Amino acid sequence: MGITKGWLNRAKKLESPNADPRPDANDISLLVIHNISLPPAQFGGPYIEQLFSNNLNPDDHPYFRDIYKLQVSSHLLIDRQGNITQFVPFDQRAWHAGVSEFERRQRCNDFSIGIELEGTDDIAYTDIQYSVLAQVSQQIMAQYPTITSNRVVGHSDIAPERKTDPGQAFDWQRYKQLLYP
Repeated sequence: MGITKGWLNRAKKLESPNADPRPDANDISLLVIHNISLPPAQFGGPYIEQLFSNNLNPDDHPYFRDIYKLQVSSHLLIDRQGNITQFVPFDQRAWHAGVSEFERRQRCNDFSIGIELEGTDDIAYTDIQYSVLAQVSQQIMAQYPTITSNRVVGHSDIAPERKTDPGQAFDWQRYKQLLYP
């Protein structure tokens, strides 16, 4: 596993239009863990990829009528089987954090990498997701050394009034033990 020109070599590449240049391409210093499932609490299917590609059909599920026009993305998605899809190269800004703040610095998208886990706040993540997340995190942290252990956070940590992910089902202790064996 490696990173070439901002792309994780082992990831499926599916470029999202929902990205733009970072204000400072050398300022990548935060890793944000999220969760997503589409429709909510349902796993598998093409809907996350469609959302991040602006191709979600509002007629496929009633929930999609409220979100299909959103322009959002993440750098990576790790599905329930541990498969990785990359939507935005790491040197570009993905649109994953929204209104956010870390250590009194706003606009976390400017300086962060976002990883989505296919899941929900209250359904346990899979063993392979933890394993792959730790491996990918190690690779990212090696490539971007300003991302240190205290700069790996959940979406809920940077947008606590709006977001709850990765949720109470995410085992931070387990992840950190895999991250730092």
